[in-house]
Amino acid sequence: MNVPAQQKLTPPSTGGLVTSEGCEMESRAKAAGHAVHQQLIVFPLGLLATAVVFDVIGLVADDVRFASASYLMIAAGLVMGVVAAVFGLIDYLAIPRGTRARRIGFLHGIGNLVVLVVFFVSWLLRTGAENNVPSAAALVLGLLALGISGATAWLGGELVDRLGVGVDDDAGLDAPTKLTTGISVRRPHGAGT
Repeated sequence: MNVPAQQKLTPPSTGGLVTSEGCEMESRAKAAGHAVHQQLIVFPLGLLATAVVFDVIGLVADDVRFASASYLMIAAGLVMGVVAAVFGLIDYLAIPRGTRARRIGFLHGIGNLVVLVVFFVSWLLRTGAENNVPSAAALVLGLLALGISGATAWLGGELVDRLGVGVDDDAGLDAPTKLTTGISVRRPHGAGT
């Protein structure tokens, strides 16, 4: 398919990044021109996934240093997960009610809350254990949470890639750089003052 370089990319499901209700889908919380939530999610996802990998390596290698590192990564991942969730909630609240994006955003947010709670329980089960070595229950909870996080990551991708949530309204292959920073509280077109 030949697309002119200046043509704006738009999701086929909406015909554009502006909904039928006139609501722009651009992220409401930005740092240096990009959605804060999308910048932050790499930290909890990376930390928590690596914690599970370190637990497995520690068990296979019979090396408690991996368990200690995993314990600290879970703590850092939980903190960063809460921070990322705040900015995700800001963007979620801007999605129009009654849309597929709102339903998927709800599942994405609730699923990630479950991930954080399950990892928190896994972390608590390790607290006080010698070298924070996970019990079988703590390890299983970590594996379960990792699986759920894969599903919630897919939902997040669906929001951005398929539905255009958090994508700049003027996105395109040759769009200029914008370094907008802050939290926007714009109302949908036609909303009362």
